[in-house]
Amino acid sequence: MHAKKKFLFVYPRIPETYWSYRHALRFLRRRAVMPPLGLATVAAMVPREYECRIIDMNVERLRDEDILAADLVLISAMIVQSSSMAGVIARCRRLGTAIAAGGPYPTACSDRMEGVDYLILGEAEESFPRFLEDYARGRAQPRYEASRKPDLDSSPIPRFDLLPMKKYDTVPIQFSRGCPFDCEFCDIVQLFGRTVRTKSPRRFVAEMEAAYVTGFRGSMFVVDDNFVGNHRKAKELLQEIIRWQRSRGFPFKLYTEASIDLAHDAELLDLMVAAQFHMVFVGIESPVKGSLTATGKLHNLSRDIVDSVRTIQRRGIEVTGGFIIGFDTDPPDIFDRQIRFVQKLAIPTAMVGLLIALPRTRLHSRLEREQRLRDLPTGNNLSATRMNFTPALPDEVIAAGYRRVLRTIYAPSRYFSRCLALLRIYPKARRTRSNVSKVRGREILALLHSFGQQAFSRYGMYYIRFLVRALGRRPDQAVRVFTMAIQGHHYMAVTRSLFPDRSTSGIIQ
Repeated sequence: MHAKKKFLFVYPRIPETYWSYRHALRFLRRRAVMPPLGLATVAAMVPREYECRIIDMNVERLRDEDILAADLVLISAMIVQSSSMAGVIARCRRLGTAIAAGGPYPTACSDRMEGVDYLILGEAEESFPRFLEDYARGRAQPRYEASRKPDLDSSPIPRFDLLPMKKYDTVPIQFSRGCPFDCEFCDIVQLFGRTVRTKSPRRFVAEMEAAYVTGFRGSMFVVDDNFVGNHRKAKELLQEIIRWQRSRGFPFKLYTEASIDLAHDAELLDLMVAAQFHMVFVGIESPVKGSLTATGKLHNLSRDIVDSVRTIQRRGIEVTGGFIIGFDTDPPDIFDRQIRFVQKLAIPTAMVGLLIALPRTRLHSRLEREQRLRDLPTGNNLSATRMNFTPALPDEVIAAGYRRVLRTIYAPSRYFSRCLALLRIYPKARRTRSNVSKVRGREILALLHSFGQQAFSRYGMYYIRFLVRALGRRPDQAVRVFTMAIQGHHYMAVTRSLFPDRSTSGIIQ
Protein backbone atom coordinates (compact mmCIF):
# COMPACT_ATOMS: atom_id res chain seq x y z
CA MET A 1 0.00 0.00 0.00
CA HIS A 2 1.16 3.50 -0.78
CA ALA A 3 1.42 5.98 2.09
CA LYS A 4 -1.19 8.71 2.08
CA LYS A 5 -0.18 12.01 0.55
CA LYS A 6 -0.07 14.69 3.23
CA PHE A 7 -1.54 18.15 2.66
CA LEU A 8 -0.67 20.87 5.16
CA PHE A 9 -2.97 23.90 5.05
CA VAL A 10 -1.39 27.01 6.57
CA TYR A 11 -3.08 30.25 7.56
CA PRO A 12 -0.54 33.10 8.02
CA ARG A 13 -0.43 35.35 11.04
CA ILE A 14 -2.59 38.48 11.13
CA PRO A 15 -0.80 41.53 12.61
CA GLU A 16 -2.25 43.27 15.63
CA THR A 17 -5.08 45.58 14.59
CA TYR A 18 -8.35 46.80 16.02
CA TRP A 19 -9.94 43.74 14.40
CA SER A 20 -7.58 41.23 16.01
CA TYR A 21 -9.10 41.67 19.50
CA ARG A 22 -6.00 40.08 20.99
CA HIS A 23 -6.09 42.13 24.20
CA ALA A 24 -9.77 41.31 24.71
CA LEU A 25 -9.34 37.61 23.89
CA ARG A 26 -6.98 37.18 26.83
CA PHE A 27 -9.92 37.86 29.12
CA LEU A 28 -11.81 34.99 27.47
CA ARG A 29 -8.82 32.60 27.38
CA ARG A 30 -9.01 32.45 23.57
CA ARG A 31 -6.14 32.68 21.08
CA ALA A 32 -7.87 34.19 18.02
CA VAL A 33 -11.26 35.52 16.95
CA MET A 34 -12.07 33.06 14.15
CA PRO A 35 -10.60 30.01 12.45
CA PRO A 36 -9.80 30.11 8.69
CA LEU A 37 -13.13 29.23 7.06
CA GLY A 38 -11.63 29.23 3.57
CA LEU A 39 -9.00 26.61 4.35
CA ALA A 40 -11.51 24.45 6.25
CA THR A 41 -13.77 24.57 3.17
CA VAL A 42 -10.99 23.73 0.72
CA ALA A 43 -9.81 20.89 2.97
CA ALA A 44 -13.32 19.43 2.68
CA MET A 45 -12.78 19.15 -1.10
CA VAL A 46 -9.78 16.87 -0.65
CA PRO A 47 -10.52 13.12 -1.06
CA ARG A 48 -10.13 10.95 2.02
CA GLU A 49 -7.13 9.17 0.52
CA TYR A 50 -5.16 12.30 1.41
CA GLU A 51 -4.19 13.21 4.95
CA CYS A 52 -5.11 16.82 5.78
CA ARG A 53 -3.97 19.07 8.56
CA ILE A 54 -4.61 22.79 9.20
CA ILE A 55 -2.19 25.04 11.08
CA ASP A 56 -3.46 28.51 11.92
CA MET A 57 -0.38 30.55 12.81
CA ASN A 58 -2.61 32.83 14.90
CA VAL A 59 -3.17 30.06 17.44
CA GLU A 60 -0.20 27.69 17.07
CA ARG A 61 3.40 27.72 15.88
CA LEU A 62 4.36 26.47 12.43
CA ARG A 63 7.46 24.30 12.85
CA ASP A 64 9.95 23.23 10.20
CA GLU A 65 9.04 19.63 11.03
CA ASP A 66 5.43 20.33 10.02
CA ILE A 67 6.55 21.59 6.62
CA LEU A 68 9.00 18.74 6.08
CA ALA A 69 6.33 16.14 6.91
CA ALA A 70 4.00 17.47 4.19
CA ASP A 71 3.98 16.57 0.52
CA LEU A 72 2.32 19.89 -0.26
CA VAL A 73 1.74 23.08 1.72
CA LEU A 74 -1.38 25.01 0.75
CA ILE A 75 -1.60 28.61 1.91
CA SER A 76 -4.39 31.18 1.76
CA ALA A 77 -4.14 34.81 2.79
CA MET A 78 -5.61 38.28 2.71
CA ILE A 79 -3.41 41.28 1.85
CA VAL A 80 -3.01 42.10 5.54
CA GLN A 81 -1.26 38.71 5.94
CA SER A 82 1.18 39.28 3.07
CA SER A 83 4.28 39.64 5.26
CA SER A 84 3.61 36.43 7.20
CA MET A 85 2.73 34.63 3.98
CA ALA A 86 6.06 35.62 2.41
CA GLY A 87 7.83 34.14 5.42
CA VAL A 88 6.02 30.81 5.03
CA ILE A 89 6.82 30.67 1.31
CA ALA A 90 10.50 31.33 2.02
CA ARG A 91 10.58 28.52 4.61
CA CYS A 92 8.98 26.07 2.17
CA ARG A 93 11.55 27.00 -0.47
CA ARG A 94 14.40 26.52 2.01
CA LEU A 95 13.05 23.16 3.18
CA GLY A 96 12.22 21.91 -0.32
CA THR A 97 8.48 21.42 0.17
CA ALA A 98 6.15 22.34 -2.70
CA ILE A 99 3.65 25.11 -2.00
CA ALA A 100 0.31 26.13 -3.50
CA ALA A 101 -1.30 29.51 -2.86
CA GLY A 102 -4.84 30.80 -3.21
CA GLY A 103 -7.33 33.10 -1.57
CA PRO A 104 -8.03 36.85 -1.82
CA TYR A 105 -4.43 38.13 -1.80
CA PRO A 106 -2.95 35.73 -4.40
CA THR A 107 -6.05 36.17 -6.58
CA ALA A 108 -5.83 39.98 -6.52
CA CYS A 109 -2.03 40.13 -6.81
CA SER A 110 -1.03 36.98 -8.67
CA ASP A 111 1.76 38.84 -10.49
CA ARG A 112 3.47 39.41 -7.13
CA MET A 113 3.46 35.76 -6.04
CA GLU A 114 7.08 34.61 -6.08
CA GLY A 115 8.40 31.25 -4.92
CA VAL A 116 5.04 29.49 -5.29
CA ASP A 117 4.78 26.23 -7.22
CA TYR A 118 1.05 26.39 -7.89
CA LEU A 119 -1.38 29.31 -8.00
CA ILE A 120 -5.04 28.38 -7.45
CA LEU A 121 -6.98 31.56 -8.11
CA GLY A 122 -10.57 32.68 -7.82
CA GLU A 123 -13.32 30.75 -6.05
CA ALA A 124 -11.92 27.39 -5.00
CA GLU A 125 -15.08 25.39 -5.80
CA GLU A 126 -14.25 26.02 -9.46
CA SER A 127 -10.43 26.02 -9.57
CA PHE A 128 -9.30 23.62 -6.82
CA PRO A 129 -10.90 20.35 -8.13
CA ARG A 130 -9.08 20.81 -11.47
CA PHE A 131 -5.80 21.23 -9.60
CA LEU A 132 -6.50 18.14 -7.48
CA GLU A 133 -7.23 16.02 -10.55
CA ASP A 134 -3.99 17.04 -12.24
CA TYR A 135 -1.98 16.75 -9.00
CA ALA A 136 -3.17 13.17 -8.49
CA ARG A 137 -1.97 12.32 -12.00
CA GLY A 138 1.40 13.98 -11.43
CA ARG A 139 0.86 16.69 -14.02
CA ALA A 140 -0.24 19.73 -12.02
CA GLN A 141 0.15 23.05 -13.84
CA PRO A 142 1.61 26.26 -12.33
CA ARG A 143 -1.68 28.18 -12.54
CA TYR A 144 -5.38 27.43 -12.18
CA GLU A 145 -8.05 30.09 -12.38
CA ALA A 146 -11.81 29.95 -11.88
CA SER A 147 -13.61 30.65 -15.15
CA ARG A 148 -17.10 31.07 -13.68
CA LYS A 149 -18.96 31.82 -10.46
CA PRO A 150 -19.93 28.52 -8.81
CA ASP A 151 -23.25 27.55 -7.26
CA LEU A 152 -22.65 27.87 -3.51
CA ASP A 153 -24.53 24.67 -2.73
CA SER A 154 -21.65 22.93 -4.49
CA SER A 155 -19.35 24.14 -1.72
CA PRO A 156 -18.65 21.36 0.81
CA ILE A 157 -19.37 21.60 4.52
CA PRO A 158 -16.17 22.98 6.13
CA ARG A 159 -13.87 20.59 8.02
CA PHE A 160 -14.40 22.16 11.42
CA ASP A 161 -13.10 18.88 12.86
CA LEU A 162 -9.58 19.82 11.66
CA LEU A 163 -9.56 22.99 13.77
CA PRO A 164 -8.87 23.50 17.51
CA MET A 165 -12.28 25.14 18.00
CA LYS A 166 -11.78 25.78 21.73
CA LYS A 167 -9.02 28.26 20.89
CA TYR A 168 -11.43 30.54 19.03
CA ASP A 169 -14.07 33.00 20.20
CA THR A 170 -16.28 32.84 17.10
CA VAL A 171 -17.10 30.29 14.41
CA PRO A 172 -17.41 31.66 10.84
CA ILE A 173 -20.01 30.51 8.33
CA GLN A 174 -21.06 31.78 4.90
CA PHE A 175 -24.45 32.24 3.23
CA SER A 176 -23.80 34.40 0.17
CA ARG A 177 -21.18 35.92 -2.12
CA GLY A 178 -21.47 39.07 -4.16
CA CYS A 179 -23.04 42.47 -3.59
CA PRO A 180 -25.58 44.46 -5.64
CA PHE A 181 -23.71 47.71 -4.99
CA ASP A 182 -20.50 48.78 -6.70
CA CYS A 183 -18.60 51.22 -4.47
CA GLU A 184 -15.48 52.56 -6.14
CA PHE A 185 -13.08 51.45 -3.38
CA CYS A 186 -14.52 47.96 -2.79
CA ASP A 187 -13.17 44.79 -4.45
CA ILE A 188 -16.14 42.53 -3.64
CA VAL A 189 -17.80 43.02 -7.00
CA GLN A 190 -14.53 42.25 -8.80
CA LEU A 191 -13.98 39.11 -6.73
CA PHE A 192 -17.53 37.76 -6.48
CA GLY A 193 -19.76 39.75 -8.85
CA ARG A 194 -22.87 41.91 -8.44
CA THR A 195 -25.27 38.98 -8.64
CA VAL A 196 -25.78 37.72 -5.09
CA ARG A 197 -25.35 33.93 -4.97
CA THR A 198 -26.68 32.11 -1.91
CA LYS A 199 -26.76 28.70 -0.30
CA SER A 200 -30.12 27.05 0.27
CA PRO A 201 -31.42 27.50 3.82
CA ARG A 202 -31.25 23.77 4.48
CA ARG A 203 -27.66 23.66 3.27
CA PHE A 204 -26.71 26.61 5.48
CA VAL A 205 -28.13 25.12 8.68
CA ALA A 206 -26.29 21.90 7.87
CA GLU A 207 -23.11 23.92 8.33
CA MET A 208 -24.47 25.32 11.59
CA GLU A 209 -25.02 21.73 12.66
CA ALA A 210 -21.46 20.82 11.68
CA ALA A 211 -20.15 23.58 13.96
CA TYR A 212 -22.58 22.54 16.70
CA VAL A 213 -21.43 18.90 16.80
CA THR A 214 -17.85 20.02 17.52
CA GLY A 215 -19.13 21.20 20.90
CA PHE A 216 -18.57 24.87 20.09
CA ARG A 217 -21.09 27.28 21.63
CA GLY A 218 -21.29 31.06 21.58
CA SER A 219 -20.65 33.50 18.74
CA MET A 220 -21.19 32.70 15.07
CA PHE A 221 -20.17 35.20 12.38
CA VAL A 222 -21.94 35.07 9.03
CA VAL A 223 -19.00 36.27 6.94
CA ASP A 224 -20.98 37.54 3.94
CA ASP A 225 -19.83 40.91 2.67
CA ASN A 226 -23.50 41.87 2.49
CA PHE A 227 -25.86 39.47 4.24
CA VAL A 228 -28.90 41.39 2.96
CA GLY A 229 -27.75 41.66 -0.64
CA ASN A 230 -30.91 39.72 -1.50
CA HIS A 231 -33.63 40.55 1.04
CA ARG A 232 -36.03 37.80 -0.05
CA LYS A 233 -33.46 35.02 0.22
CA ALA A 234 -32.13 36.39 3.52
CA LYS A 235 -35.66 36.20 4.97
CA GLU A 236 -36.08 32.61 3.79
CA LEU A 237 -32.81 31.71 5.46
CA LEU A 238 -33.65 33.49 8.70
CA GLN A 239 -36.87 31.52 9.07
CA GLU A 240 -34.87 28.29 8.79
CA ILE A 241 -32.24 29.57 11.26
CA ILE A 242 -34.95 30.41 13.78
CA ARG A 243 -36.36 26.88 13.56
CA TRP A 244 -32.90 25.35 13.93
CA GLN A 245 -31.92 27.60 16.85
CA ARG A 246 -35.14 26.74 18.70
CA SER A 247 -34.61 23.01 18.14
CA ARG A 248 -31.09 23.23 19.62
CA GLY A 249 -31.84 25.61 22.48
CA PHE A 250 -30.30 28.66 20.76
CA PRO A 251 -26.62 27.67 20.98
CA PHE A 252 -25.33 30.57 18.85
CA LYS A 253 -25.55 34.34 18.90
CA LEU A 254 -25.05 35.69 15.42
CA TYR A 255 -23.16 38.57 13.82
CA THR A 256 -22.79 39.68 10.22
CA GLU A 257 -22.10 42.49 7.73
CA ALA A 258 -24.83 44.30 5.83
CA SER A 259 -25.66 47.42 3.87
CA ILE A 260 -27.68 50.16 5.54
CA ASP A 261 -30.86 49.30 3.60
CA LEU A 262 -31.33 46.60 6.24
CA ALA A 263 -32.83 49.37 8.38
CA HIS A 264 -35.58 49.99 5.82
CA ASP A 265 -37.04 46.46 5.99
CA ALA A 266 -38.92 45.93 9.26
CA GLU A 267 -39.71 42.28 8.53
CA LEU A 268 -36.06 41.51 7.88
CA LEU A 269 -35.03 43.19 11.13
CA ASP A 270 -37.68 41.27 13.10
CA LEU A 271 -36.43 37.98 11.70
CA MET A 272 -32.81 38.83 12.52
CA VAL A 273 -33.77 39.59 16.12
CA ALA A 274 -35.70 36.32 16.38
CA ALA A 275 -32.74 34.42 14.95
CA GLN A 276 -30.50 35.92 17.67
CA PHE A 277 -28.45 38.39 15.62
CA HIS A 278 -26.65 40.67 18.09
CA MET A 279 -24.42 42.80 15.86
CA VAL A 280 -24.12 43.97 12.28
CA PHE A 281 -21.19 45.73 10.65
CA VAL A 282 -22.30 48.55 8.33
CA GLY A 283 -20.09 50.55 5.98
CA ILE A 284 -21.12 54.08 6.90
CA GLU A 285 -17.92 55.65 5.55
CA SER A 286 -18.42 59.41 5.82
CA PRO A 287 -20.67 62.26 6.99
CA VAL A 288 -19.74 64.13 3.79
CA LYS A 289 -22.44 63.58 1.17
CA GLY A 290 -20.10 64.59 -1.64
CA SER A 291 -17.69 61.80 -0.70
CA LEU A 292 -20.48 59.21 -0.65
CA THR A 293 -21.69 60.38 -4.05
CA ALA A 294 -18.22 60.38 -5.60
CA THR A 295 -17.44 56.85 -4.44
CA GLY A 296 -20.80 55.43 -5.53
CA LYS A 297 -22.18 54.82 -2.03
CA LEU A 298 -25.56 56.22 -3.06
CA HIS A 299 -27.58 53.78 -0.94
CA ASN A 300 -26.20 55.57 2.14
CA LEU A 301 -27.86 58.75 0.89
CA SER A 302 -31.35 57.36 0.26
CA ARG A 303 -32.44 58.08 3.85
CA ASP A 304 -31.01 59.85 6.87
CA ILE A 305 -28.09 57.73 8.05
CA VAL A 306 -28.54 58.56 11.73
CA ASP A 307 -32.20 57.52 11.63
CA SER A 308 -31.26 54.31 9.83
CA VAL A 309 -28.63 53.40 12.43
CA ARG A 310 -31.09 54.19 15.23
CA THR A 311 -33.68 51.90 13.68
CA ILE A 312 -31.28 48.96 13.89
CA GLN A 313 -30.07 49.85 17.37
CA ARG A 314 -33.62 50.15 18.72
CA ARG A 315 -34.17 46.50 17.78
CA GLY A 316 -31.34 45.51 20.10
CA ILE A 317 -28.80 44.89 17.32
CA GLU A 318 -25.50 46.71 17.80
CA VAL A 319 -24.18 48.57 14.77
CA THR A 320 -20.43 48.35 14.25
CA GLY A 321 -19.45 51.05 11.80
CA GLY A 322 -16.83 51.35 9.10
CA PHE A 323 -15.61 54.90 8.45
CA ILE A 324 -13.11 56.11 5.85
CA ILE A 325 -10.80 59.12 5.67
CA GLY A 326 -8.95 60.09 2.50
CA PHE A 327 -11.59 60.61 -0.18
CA ASP A 328 -10.65 63.26 -2.75
CA THR A 329 -13.76 65.22 -1.77
CA ASP A 330 -12.99 65.22 1.97
CA PRO A 331 -12.84 68.80 3.32
CA PRO A 332 -9.95 69.91 5.60
CA ASP A 333 -12.18 69.54 8.67
CA ILE A 334 -13.06 65.89 7.89
CA PHE A 335 -11.32 64.75 11.08
CA ASP A 336 -13.54 66.80 13.38
CA ARG A 337 -16.58 65.83 11.35
CA GLN A 338 -15.81 62.13 11.72
CA ILE A 339 -15.30 62.48 15.48
CA ARG A 340 -18.65 64.24 15.89
CA PHE A 341 -20.34 61.75 13.55
CA VAL A 342 -19.12 58.70 15.45
CA GLN A 343 -20.24 60.16 18.79
CA LYS A 344 -23.66 61.14 17.41
CA LEU A 345 -24.28 57.67 16.01
CA ALA A 346 -23.52 56.06 19.41
CA ILE A 347 -21.33 53.40 17.78
CA PRO A 348 -18.79 52.10 20.33
CA THR A 349 -16.85 50.04 17.76
CA ALA A 350 -16.05 52.64 15.13
CA MET A 351 -13.49 51.29 12.68
CA VAL A 352 -12.04 54.44 11.16
CA GLY A 353 -9.48 53.69 8.46
CA LEU A 354 -7.58 55.42 5.71
CA LEU A 355 -8.82 54.84 2.18
CA ILE A 356 -6.95 52.03 0.41
CA ALA A 357 -6.72 51.63 -3.36
CA LEU A 358 -7.11 47.84 -3.52
CA PRO A 359 -5.98 46.03 -6.68
CA ARG A 360 -8.69 45.44 -9.30
CA THR A 361 -11.04 48.09 -7.89
CA ARG A 362 -12.41 51.00 -9.88
CA LEU A 363 -10.56 53.30 -7.49
CA HIS A 364 -7.26 51.57 -8.25
CA SER A 365 -7.87 51.87 -12.00
CA ARG A 366 -8.73 55.57 -11.75
CA LEU A 367 -5.70 56.40 -9.64
CA GLU A 368 -3.49 54.42 -12.00
CA ARG A 369 -4.75 56.52 -14.91
CA GLU A 370 -4.10 59.64 -12.85
CA GLN A 371 -0.58 58.36 -12.00
CA ARG A 372 -1.25 58.70 -8.26
CA LEU A 373 -0.55 55.13 -7.12
CA ARG A 374 2.30 54.36 -4.75
CA ASP A 375 3.22 50.96 -3.31
CA LEU A 376 1.10 47.86 -2.76
CA PRO A 377 -1.26 48.33 0.21
CA THR A 378 -0.73 46.33 3.39
CA GLY A 379 -4.47 45.79 3.71
CA ASN A 380 -4.40 47.20 7.24
CA ASN A 381 -6.13 50.54 6.87
CA LEU A 382 -6.50 50.80 10.65
CA SER A 383 -2.86 51.32 11.50
CA ALA A 384 -1.11 52.79 8.48
CA THR A 385 -0.58 56.55 8.41
CA ARG A 386 0.62 56.75 4.81
CA MET A 387 -1.84 56.03 2.04
CA ASN A 388 -0.89 53.89 -0.97
CA PHE A 389 -1.74 56.72 -3.34
CA THR A 390 -1.24 60.48 -3.38
CA PRO A 391 -4.28 61.96 -1.59
CA ALA A 392 -5.95 65.30 -2.24
CA LEU A 393 -5.11 66.59 1.23
CA PRO A 394 -1.39 66.77 2.16
CA ASP A 395 0.06 63.54 3.60
CA GLU A 396 1.11 65.21 6.84
CA VAL A 397 -2.38 66.66 7.37
CA ILE A 398 -4.01 63.27 6.89
CA ALA A 399 -1.50 61.46 9.11
CA ALA A 400 -1.85 63.95 11.98
CA GLY A 401 -5.63 64.20 11.62
CA TYR A 402 -6.09 60.44 11.45
CA ARG A 403 -4.03 59.88 14.60
CA ARG A 404 -6.11 62.53 16.35
CA VAL A 405 -9.38 60.88 15.32
CA LEU A 406 -8.38 57.50 16.75
CA ARG A 407 -6.88 58.95 19.92
CA THR A 408 -10.05 60.95 20.49
CA ILE A 409 -12.76 58.36 19.76
CA TYR A 410 -10.91 55.74 21.81
CA ALA A 411 -10.15 58.03 24.72
CA PRO A 412 -11.90 56.39 27.71
CA SER A 413 -14.34 59.25 28.27
CA ARG A 414 -15.45 59.27 24.61
CA TYR A 415 -15.66 55.51 24.24
CA PHE A 416 -17.63 54.88 27.42
CA SER A 417 -19.90 57.82 26.58
CA ARG A 418 -20.89 56.08 23.32
CA CYS A 419 -21.49 52.83 25.19
CA LEU A 420 -23.85 54.54 27.64
CA ALA A 421 -25.67 56.26 24.79
CA LEU A 422 -26.18 52.93 23.03
CA LEU A 423 -27.43 51.25 26.21
CA ARG A 424 -30.07 53.98 26.51
CA ILE A 425 -31.24 53.17 22.98
CA TYR A 426 -31.47 49.39 23.39
CA PRO A 427 -34.92 47.92 24.10
CA LYS A 428 -35.54 46.16 27.37
CA ALA A 429 -34.16 42.64 27.20
CA ARG A 430 -36.90 40.06 26.83
CA ARG A 431 -37.07 36.98 29.01
CA THR A 432 -36.14 34.00 26.89
CA ARG A 433 -35.25 30.33 27.19
CA SER A 434 -32.34 30.95 24.84
CA ASN A 435 -29.01 29.60 26.02
CA VAL A 436 -27.27 32.64 24.60
CA SER A 437 -29.09 34.80 27.14
CA LYS A 438 -27.45 32.88 29.96
CA VAL A 439 -24.07 33.73 31.39
CA ARG A 440 -21.64 30.86 30.84
CA GLY A 441 -18.74 29.94 33.05
CA ARG A 442 -16.13 31.43 30.71
CA GLU A 443 -18.10 34.67 30.60
CA ILE A 444 -18.11 34.87 34.40
CA LEU A 445 -14.34 34.38 34.41
CA ALA A 446 -14.02 37.10 31.77
CA LEU A 447 -16.09 39.49 33.91
CA LEU A 448 -13.90 38.82 36.94
CA HIS A 449 -10.75 39.25 34.86
CA SER A 450 -12.14 42.46 33.43
CA PHE A 451 -12.81 43.98 36.83
CA GLY A 452 -9.53 42.82 38.29
CA GLN A 453 -7.49 44.33 35.49
CA GLN A 454 -9.48 47.29 34.22
CA ALA A 455 -10.53 48.73 37.58
CA PHE A 456 -6.87 49.25 38.45
CA SER A 457 -5.72 50.35 35.00
CA ARG A 458 -4.69 53.85 33.96
CA TYR A 459 -8.31 54.44 32.91
CA GLY A 460 -9.82 52.70 35.95
CA MET A 461 -11.81 55.75 37.07
CA TYR A 462 -13.64 55.89 33.74
CA TYR A 463 -14.20 52.13 33.78
CA ILE A 464 -15.75 52.08 37.27
CA ARG A 465 -17.90 55.12 36.51
CA PHE A 466 -19.14 53.39 33.35
CA LEU A 467 -20.00 50.15 35.19
CA VAL A 468 -21.89 51.98 37.93
CA ARG A 469 -23.93 54.02 35.46
CA ALA A 470 -24.49 51.24 32.95
CA LEU A 471 -25.45 48.51 35.41
CA GLY A 472 -27.57 50.96 37.38
CA ARG A 473 -29.56 51.90 34.29
CA ARG A 474 -29.51 48.62 32.37
CA PRO A 475 -29.00 45.62 34.67
CA ASP A 476 -30.76 43.53 32.00
CA GLN A 477 -27.78 44.20 29.71
CA ALA A 478 -25.07 43.12 32.17
CA VAL A 479 -23.26 40.80 29.73
CA ARG A 480 -23.24 43.48 27.04
CA VAL A 481 -21.97 46.05 29.54
CA PHE A 482 -18.92 43.96 30.39
CA THR A 483 -18.44 43.00 26.74
CA MET A 484 -18.27 46.71 25.86
CA ALA A 485 -15.76 47.28 28.64
CA ILE A 486 -13.54 44.39 27.55
CA GLN A 487 -13.63 45.45 23.90
CA GLY A 488 -12.81 49.00 24.99
CA HIS A 489 -9.69 47.69 26.72
CA HIS A 490 -8.51 46.27 23.40
CA TYR A 491 -9.25 49.44 21.44
CA MET A 492 -7.44 51.63 23.95
CA ALA A 493 -4.44 49.29 24.12
CA VAL A 494 -4.13 49.14 20.32
CA THR A 495 -4.48 52.92 20.02
CA ARG A 496 -1.70 53.46 22.55
CA SER A 497 0.58 50.97 20.80
CA LEU A 498 -0.05 52.29 17.29
CA PHE A 499 -0.03 55.99 18.10
CA PRO A 500 2.04 56.58 21.27
CA ASP A 501 2.19 60.23 22.21
CA ARG A 502 2.93 61.40 25.73
CA SER A 503 1.40 64.76 24.99
CA THR A 504 -2.01 63.11 24.73
CA SER A 505 -1.76 61.11 27.95
CA GLY A 506 -4.59 63.17 29.32
CA ILE A 507 -6.79 61.92 26.45
CA ILE A 508 -5.71 58.31 26.20
CA GLN A 509 -5.81 57.51 29.87
